[in-house]
Amino acid sequence: MSRRAIALWLVESLIGFAIFFGGALLLAFWIGRSDWAVLPGWLSDHAWLLPLVVGVVMAPLVIIEPLWRYAVHRWELSGDVVYARSGWLSREWVFVPVSRIQTVDKAQGWFERALRLATVEIRTASHAGSSTIKGLDYDVAAGFAEELARRAQELRDDAT
Repeated sequence: MSRRAIALWLVESLIGFAIFFGGALLLAFWIGRSDWAVLPGWLSDHAWLLPLVVGVVMAPLVIIEPLWRYAVHRWELSGDVVYARSGWLSREWVFVPVSRIQTVDKAQGWFERALRLATVEIRTASHAGSSTIKGLDYDVAAGFAEELARRAQELRDDAT
């Protein structure tokens, strides 16, 4: 993984934070302005606490999540297997036999392009055998995808 992946995941976390915090602000404003008989009076009077709680709970996650993901995400190409580990709340280990690979794609989103990062998507006939490796330096991803496609072609030719 490239260290710039931390910046990518931080931007993604900040976008998620802005959406949740903005939603909490709108909901608090709506609750404070409306006169619902269903809601207790103390909730209407203290609706401003909702965005405060969302901010206090989510702010540490915005900082911790990108660092944690960087510490966890790994990938390796050995002789005939691609190993990928990902996740931050739950972990996923994927071993993809190179001989089973059907396509190797390299993708870049807007933020990845700005940070010179790329994602390599490895597809097999089985969805469970496919893997996505995010946060790679663009040049590393290009070389990895090329090498992986070359090895898959060689192993496929040997298997027939």
